Amino acid sequence: MNSLFDDTELTTVLERIRALDEGTQAAWGKMNVAQMLAHLQTPFLIATGDVKLKRSFLGRMLGGMVKKSVLSPKPFKQGLPTDPRFIVKDDRDFAKEQGALMACVEVFGRGGAAGVTPDPHPFFGKMTPAQWDALMWKHVDHHLRQFGA
Repeated sequence: MNSLFDDTELTTVLERIRALDEGTQAAWGKMNVAQMLAHLQTPFLIATGDVKLKRSFLGRMLGGMVKKSVLSPKPFKQGLPTDPRFIVKDDRDFAKEQGALMACVEVFGRGGAAGVTPDPHPFFGKMTPAQWDALMWKHVDHHLRQFGA
């Protein structure tokens, strides 16, 4: 499985983010590229413990069961449901969001396992640093593929 804790993979993901421009169109979904860049930041901030969200009721009920399939090697499918707390609908400044996401990804990747929060994921519950890493990589890869990067 790919890992943002690996320097080569981290550099590749940062280059993919850098390759986007404000005119990049999505192959699917409702977000524009600036909204997608903003959308990806919160999960990274949660993973590093900089943002804390309470576990959702649905997460408490289903998170543990869903976690195994989400963390499988298969890429995320298009159209998966998004927690309303992560939906970005307002207009965003592309350059600002691109820089902020690159900073979030770099902090997470360079921090490695020691930089991951011990707090539970707001939906999936208790996660190891390796599970956080897999989830973050799969999520960012999913949206970069959505925008052809």
